[in-house]
Amino acid sequence: MTPFQQRLDTLTAEQLRGMRRGLEKESLRAQPDGRLALTPHPAALGSALTHPHITTDYSESQLELITGVHASVESCLTELTEVHQYTVRSLRMAGDEMLWASSMPCGLPTDETIPLGRYGSSNVGRAKSVYRMGLGHRYGRRMQTISGIHYNWSLPGVDNDGYFSLIRNFRRHAFLLLTLFGASPAVCSSFVEGRQHELQKLGNGGTLYMPHGTSLRMGRLGYQSEAQATLAVSYNGLEGYAASLHDALTRPWPAYEAVGIRNPGGDYNQLATTLLQIENEFYGTIRPKRVIYPGERPLHALRERGVEYIEVRLMDLNPFEPIGIGATTLRFLDVFLLHCLLSDSPPDTPAEIRELAHNQHLTAARGREPGLDLLREGQAVPLVQWGLEIIDQLVPIAAALDRAQGGVEHADAVEQARAALHDPQRLPSARVLQAMQKDHGDSFLGFARAQSLGTHQHLLSLEWSAKQQGRFEAMAAKSVEDQRAIEAADSMPFEIYRQEYTSPARLGRPQAAPAAPAVAEALITAR
Repeated sequence: MTPFQQRLDTLTAEQLRGMRRGLEKESLRAQPDGRLALTPHPAALGSALTHPHITTDYSESQLELITGVHASVESCLTELTEVHQYTVRSLRMAGDEMLWASSMPCGLPTDETIPLGRYGSSNVGRAKSVYRMGLGHRYGRRMQTISGIHYNWSLPGVDNDGYFSLIRNFRRHAFLLLTLFGASPAVCSSFVEGRQHELQKLGNGGTLYMPHGTSLRMGRLGYQSEAQATLAVSYNGLEGYAASLHDALTRPWPAYEAVGIRNPGGDYNQLATTLLQIENEFYGTIRPKRVIYPGERPLHALRERGVEYIEVRLMDLNPFEPIGIGATTLRFLDVFLLHCLLSDSPPDTPAEIRELAHNQHLTAARGREPGLDLLREGQAVPLVQWGLEIIDQLVPIAAALDRAQGGVEHADAVEQARAALHDPQRLPSARVLQAMQKDHGDSFLGFARAQSLGTHQHLLSLEWSAKQQGRFEAMAAKSVEDQRAIEAADSMPFEIYRQEYTSPARLGRPQAAPAAPAVAEALITAR
């Protein structure tokens, strides 16, 4: 019996049923013509600072819809659907805006016109806006309008070493998720205006694309920066990871020092001049996470109390799904994450980290290209061959999950993935290009606008009770009261607050962290 099979056999049905998950889904608000909505966060949605399920991400125009922690895929998707229903009904009451169905943005205005998220006059609210101002200076505001869906996941009994073992294998095999679920092969030309890129022109409607692309969002156009490219973060353990982040959070970066904390008029440009302003600025495909106390730094929480759950961050919005993701995809992720946890996971090396970046960019730009090779330990290996090897290894895990939970849904999810690898025309990225060509004159905006309108009408057509409406209205009203209470309690000048929050002393000290609790019972959100 292999070590992998031994590890799988030691997982009990009770453990597998103890798996927990949650979703955070970003979407731009768009006008009916496919341009970015520049209106403030709708009042009916409550306070973006304190609402537990509805906030904004980078931009005031970019909603983030959040679930709680769930024991089943079905209940998680049911809650996300319900949050969507209230949101689109609120948008209809306020006007004619809709949620953009694609990860790549709608028609964008000039960079400086994209509105930053606003969170009120409290110190914590101002800090969130200043952080976003800093992101705009560092990376441009357009890049921040890309939207995705994050999957938060935990399993009882997994300790820090187990989660980091999972993370290393996830990074090694992330190319498979980009291939299977990438859904952003094209973009509106307004997104790259004034930037160098490798995209090709498609048709005459201002659309750019990669013919065999899977996820432009996760490629060189996405969350990339020269500064962060200097980071070779190791995932060999909590302390090594924490030390890497600590360095990035305390190391001055000349280009950001030139921007300064404030402009000559006294307005804030950014929270800090270090390589990273705060932990959330580190863009990765997966993160170790820990629920934080009010005012606590995420790195301090990790060092003090260990990893509580992981956050998968590379999933595109699927424009063919009403809420951006479906049950089959989540079940595949559950099987995939268990595979990452149970498989041998040797330490990463600087050479492997460079290889993984190469594989990610190649898959994002050319993942459906026939015969495409990736690198594995320095050797070329066909993407499809490697992917099918992983699929074969998922089969017994899917069977174990189906035995524990009943049904055959996990096995079906794995076999659907196998079929899509054999027939790339089934992949979401291929379906996007097919639909653009067939029905929209090769126009990305035309396709995404039609999908957004259809999704909007579908969500409005779903059954909705007065009780549900009242519950969400009460939640929104309470969030506004909670924001006012935070603002009323503030007494510290913002500059003192900023200095204290960004102080290296707040990051915690290197130490042996205890094992993480078995199940994540809450989620934190923020890019």
